[in-house]
Amino acid sequence: MSATGLEVFDRTLQITHIWLNDITEAIGPDKRVAWKVLSVVLHKLRDRLPVELAAHLGAELPLLVRGAYYDQYRPAVQPVVCRHYQDFVAEVQEWLSDTRPVDANEAIRAVFGVLSNHINPAQVDKVREALPKDMRVVWADAEDAYTERMSLAKERKARARDGATAEDAQPAI
Repeated sequence: MSATGLEVFDRTLQITHIWLNDITEAIGPDKRVAWKVLSVVLHKLRDRLPVELAAHLGAELPLLVRGAYYDQYRPAVQPVVCRHYQDFVAEVQEWLSDTRPVDANEAIRAVFGVLSNHINPAQVDKVREALPKDMRVVWADAEDAYTERMSLAKERKARARDGATAEDAQPAI
């Protein structure tokens, strides 16, 4: 049974929640903040890519995320020059200033990890290669951190599930 009446909407909501859950593993449990982080980092990344590459990246995103990605997009003024990762971090931090405190570096790394693990690897490589070298290095580190974080989260859930199962099996005294 479809929750929204349209399978395409159900699917994009499901995928978007998976992405937001992955981000919350890095920045904390607030999905509103995770949505803000995802939107801001995608906007700032998009604005640094050549128009054609930005469009190819957009095509890889879930429908709901794609809408946020293209919000306020002005391809006529793209790409914005970004020579250093720290410039990117500063701009992301500025745009995250209207939410609870979030470390921009962690936010960026969380989104890079999500992109690397949920979209076509060939597209990730093309996007990464269009960025300054220090950003490419951070992106590679983010992939490793994402894999480790998701592995730990899986272990935590398994322990919690096994603990609940063991407690459920204990006879009441």
